[in-house]
Amino acid sequence: MSSKFDTDSFKEKLENQTSFPALYMFKFIVPTGKEGEVAALLPGHEMKLRVSSKGKYTSATIKAMMPDSQSIIEVYKAAAKIEGVVSL
Repeated sequence: MSSKFDTDSFKEKLENQTSFPALYMFKFIVPTGKEGEVAALLPGHEMKLRVSSKGKYTSATIKAMMPDSQSIIEVYKAAAKIEGVVSL
């Protein structure tokens, strides 16, 4: 999520479409080798990885029970600090 991301709008959408607590699926694309940084965002949760055909990037999917919309936003803010990450 870039700094231009409208967190208020995203939070409103989450709250309108989700009953919390809820199982939320996070998806990220990171340069291969940075998977550990993504795993550290949600320690203790299973992370599924898929390496791109050329091996340069890895997609990471993590499902986690989230107590509220703000918790989801905080994960995305932390992810944005990882160099080269793309949040989906």
